[in-house]
Amino acid sequence: MEDIMEDNFEKLNLLLEQELCEFVDIPDGFTGQTESGELHLIYLMNDAVESFLVLKNARMTGNYVRDYEGEFEGSLEKADRDLCEAEYILVIHQGQNVFTVFFEDILLETHLYNYGELGHFWVKGYENLRVMEYQIAILRDKYEYLGEEYCTEQERKLAMLRDFPPLNYLFYPAVPEKYIVPVDNPWEVTAEALAVMQELATEAGDEKLGKMLRRYGENQDISNARKIAEMLCRSRHLPMVTLLREKIREAASVYPDRDFGKEKNQYLCKLLAEAERKRSELHQKNVQAIIYREEPFIYDCDSISFQVYLMIVRKGVWKQKIMVEKM
Repeated sequence: MEDIMEDNFEKLNLLLEQELCEFVDIPDGFTGQTESGELHLIYLMNDAVESFLVLKNARMTGNYVRDYEGEFEGSLEKADRDLCEAEYILVIHQGQNVFTVFFEDILLETHLYNYGELGHFWVKGYENLRVMEYQIAILRDKYEYLGEEYCTEQERKLAMLRDFPPLNYLFYPAVPEKYIVPVDNPWEVTAEALAVMQELATEAGDEKLGKMLRRYGENQDISNARKIAEMLCRSRHLPMVTLLREKIREAASVYPDRDFGKEKNQYLCKLLAEAERKRSELHQKNVQAIIYREEPFIYDCDSISFQVYLMIVRKGVWKQKIMVEKM
């Protein structure tokens, strides 16, 4: 129990190091206690995970500023029980504003979701590769921030692909450049990532890509990474790309979809039914079409609304042709 609690404090300190402190379910200017006596601090929020650090029996002095951007400083200390009834004290400086949270305990609350059918189309061109870059990135965040125990064996393998430069943000970023969060040594390919890609190439029967992967393993320079990135968007290697997409969807399918309540679920189902009708029509014409959707978080309001897309993939003479239709 003490080990778990210590791990949760490490998670809180990680947030403070990253200058992050965002609570949910409390308004701007909040002070005092919530009805439950709990405060929920966002730990990791993406399409795969909604995770919070729950501060138990928490009381806030000063006023919390929502959506704050600017100078930040945070500290966490064990309280002196002779001077204070709380066990721990969290002090946050938001520029000139200061608030303090006194609390007794810290727990981790985590909700895992099916992310295999979720995608965003913020950047044009080769959207099939960009969607997978995004899904691999959020899976790797789950793996690193929560630990391998929150991932299946298949997910643990796929998460390694963030360390495969030909498929990461260097070539197929899912977000505009200003939103990219760089990783250390982005050009460095790991043996684990190469092994996963080699396994996929073998299963897909892609001998040419397999040969290039072996060469890349022997000579991990930028030119070889660029050659593989170019191969991934060519028509002859589409079976390999399709296989990877199916592996990601299969790995994610063990988790539940988000439940937005009857009315919103029915609205989403209506959009999905329209997309499925069009997908079925294209399938009868031997055209590959994949349904993706965007959806908001359950436990925190964000700017994402329900959107459903049909991504149509065709083989061109040389390169894959991708078209995205919004329902």
